[in-house]
Amino acid sequence: MEEQTKNTAATGRSGDQIRDEAISLIQTCYDPEIPVNIWELGLIYEVNIGEHNSIQVVMTLTSPFCPAAQSLPEEVKTKLQGIYDAGEVTVDIVFDPPWTQDMMSEEAKLQLGFM
Repeated sequence: MEEQTKNTAATGRSGDQIRDEAISLIQTCYDPEIPVNIWELGLIYEVNIGEHNSIQVVMTLTSPFCPAAQSLPEEVKTKLQGIYDAGEVTVDIVFDPPWTQDMMSEEAKLQLGFM
């Protein structure tokens, strides 16, 4: 999973600060069927900070037929739009590479009983 940051202090905060806050907020989003946040599930492939502190999230879902396919990306976007000094927020859904349980953190695997 590639994660990129571009330092763009357009309005006083660095891209790294905004990215850290974005990740913290993403960690408050949960797949409604799995009691683990989407960061620990490995659903977030990239969090990129661009010019004017725009935020681009590249994420996937556990399945293309996930019941949260509409609500989960919108929840991420809405939360990130509330970040002070953040610019435009985009959330892109991709299915390549497809998500597998191997993408989960050890913490998530422990919580779900996979370890």
